Amino acid sequence: MEYGLIGEKLGHSYSVEVHRQIGDYDYVLREIPRSDLGAFMESKDFKAINVTIPYKQEVIPYLDSIDDAARAIGAVNTIVNRDGRLHGYNTDFHGLSRLITSLGLDLSGKKVLILGSGGTSRTACAVSESLGAKNILVVSRKAADGTIGYEEAYGSHTDADVIINATPNGMYPNIDSAPMDLEPFRSLEGVVDVIYNPLRSMLVLDAQSRGLKSCGGLYMLVLQAIVAAERFFDCTIGQDKVESIFGSIRRDKENIVLIGMPGCGKSTIGELLAKELGRVLVDTDQMIQAKMGRHPSEIIREQGEKAFRDIESEVCRDLSSRTGVIIATGGGAILRDGNVMHLKNNGVVFFLDRALDHILPTDDRPLSSSRDKLIELYNSRYARYCSVCDHHIRTDEDPDNTVRKIMEAWS
Repeated sequence: MEYGLIGEKLGHSYSVEVHRQIGDYDYVLREIPRSDLGAFMESKDFKAINVTIPYKQEVIPYLDSIDDAARAIGAVNTIVNRDGRLHGYNTDFHGLSRLITSLGLDLSGKKVLILGSGGTSRTACAVSESLGAKNILVVSRKAADGTIGYEEAYGSHTDADVIINATPNGMYPNIDSAPMDLEPFRSLEGVVDVIYNPLRSMLVLDAQSRGLKSCGGLYMLVLQAIVAAERFFDCTIGQDKVESIFGSIRRDKENIVLIGMPGCGKSTIGELLAKELGRVLVDTDQMIQAKMGRHPSEIIREQGEKAFRDIESEVCRDLSSRTGVIIATGGGAILRDGNVMHLKNNGVVFFLDRALDHILPTDDRPLSSSRDKLIELYNSRYARYCSVCDHHIRTDEDPDNTVRKIMEAWS
């Protein structure tokens, strides 16, 4: 191993993709059990590495030196081996600071809650202090010296202005969870989550639904990786490289999700997009049919709409961890908030708004099998389509034109 990332569990990591775009060097992932960390560090069998959960503090005793920033924070995420001497740095500080400022969040004079008490939490504290936060509170599962418990946070600090999640709660594969309920925090201005897989955690989606400034940690990941590579090779890498890699990784991982009325052309447009982008098309109705061995119309007629919606929700949950695909949804997939959040974990949602005059009722769609049913369905769902989409695409009778509009909006 020459260059790479060490941690306990790395199934979530995009670091290889990032470093592959930074330069021509072999960067690998190395999962290390706690019991083997000491032997690995003492062997010094690497040129330079990054360090992630849960070892950002544990590696410090094995280092010959650490820079002032890492020493002040008490956490190291980058180690360079120079002639057998290990030098530690913290590049997360730069990444998180830039992430917060790029979001337009002003921490000056604000109360900040930092969730978690590990190495990333220490970095978040240092960043918050550097950005002028007036009151910084670390929230941990168990209150201890220097931290408060979640119960105290809910009871006494709902006036917080900013929340920073520095825990792995909500990270792949446990996408459904969130470290905190935002409902009581009525003074919030923004939420920052260091998690980047999924692209938008449940915490971030909750914040965005409330109109708060919020984002996940992909930009931070790219920034810290760039600074780490500068330490690896004693060089300077321009900001244009940061933006290029961030855009490339985001587009590579992001799903394009198509919603709209039954018969609006989601499958047709999805096939054209899949061909254009070289991606897989996933159709939720087809997934349901494969899962149940019956066509969705049969399930609705025999078991009722609720039973079908329950199965549809399972499929949307399964899709929440998929990346880089085109998803064509059933017309009612967006009726449940949970489905929308799962589709948005890694997806951008496009509403294909086709004029009702160009949508035909069909017998294989029980909920829109007649003109009257179709009109009723359209009137009951239209506002919902508009409210949950990220992009509203008015379609015409030229599918290629619709694909072009989607590509322009997505890029």
